[in-house]
Amino acid sequence: MSTLPTVKVAAVHAAPVFLNKRATVAKAVSLIREASRNGAQLIAFPESYIPAFPVWASLWAPIDNHDLFERFAHESLYADGSELAEIAAEAQRNGVFVSMGFSERSHASVGCLWNSNVMIDDRGEVQNLHRKLVPTFYEKLVWAAGDGAGLQVVDTRIGRVGGLICGENTNPLARYSLIAQGEQIHISSWPALWPTRRPVTGGNFDNVAANRLRAGAHSFEAKAFGIICAGYMDAGMRDFLVDRDSVAAAVLDGSPRAVTMFVDPTGTAIGDSLSDEEGIAYAEFDLNRCIEPKQFHDVVGYYNRFDVFSLNVDRTRLEPVSWRSSLQHLSPQLTPEPVSADD
Repeated sequence: MSTLPTVKVAAVHAAPVFLNKRATVAKAVSLIREASRNGAQLIAFPESYIPAFPVWASLWAPIDNHDLFERFAHESLYADGSELAEIAAEAQRNGVFVSMGFSERSHASVGCLWNSNVMIDDRGEVQNLHRKLVPTFYEKLVWAAGDGAGLQVVDTRIGRVGGLICGENTNPLARYSLIAQGEQIHISSWPALWPTRRPVTGGNFDNVAANRLRAGAHSFEAKAFGIICAGYMDAGMRDFLVDRDSVAAAVLDGSPRAVTMFVDPTGTAIGDSLSDEEGIAYAEFDLNRCIEPKQFHDVVGYYNRFDVFSLNVDRTRLEPVSWRSSLQHLSPQLTPEPVSADD
């Protein structure tokens, strides 16, 4: 009887070198090597790990953040740039799969950015580039909306791997589009903290409870394993923001810290978990455990009514302009005269 693989996975619960893409890439390379030495075959990084998550958008009005946006744009990465090429080369050297969250620059605009994630295989080849469909809340002040081109599950030798970024894991249609591709490992990536209220007012968004709920719900519905990979705020990041405005200290220190953890196909927590300290969390996924729960309810199989419900997903990669250069579209005076056989 053929069986599915058992996979050792790693989730990096680490801070970037804040707003420094080159230093953060170097740190990422070191973390990939460490996780690989410990036997990880798939290594996931947090949301916008390079160059950082723009948490300042929650702290100050946008009219006070122009310099931070400019710096963030300069430190963001092109999807075909040298920084991600270095990450890909490291994945190839170590024979591992890497999921990397980063802020992506546009070749068409010096100010257009996307909240993106790239999936790199063990040969160092990019298998998927996903741009977050809708930036959440104050993220809209930094990132543009993405498209459906990255709603892909990558079929690999270690299983079928998909992922969504932060709040997308609340979008039932985005999640369903991955479930319908036979997803077996789902990577959800998150920031280190996500302030929504000043601590003194109470009622701040509990991202720990929310992330566990969303990850568990998706794995339960998909019958897939889940990697919940969250960022970490170190002293360097905190000091940078507090030095800019001391008022930020209360928000940063009073907001819940995200958790990095894993869940099985029933939504139950397994493996390591990290929150208040930096490190790498590990777990083992026996993908054969994805099969039995499908007997109970398979939402992309027998436990659905395709005659009642339907879903269409547009995977077009959106571009700002479409060029046509055929001679038929030139003005008459610029169109060459036809040449006769006699000539």
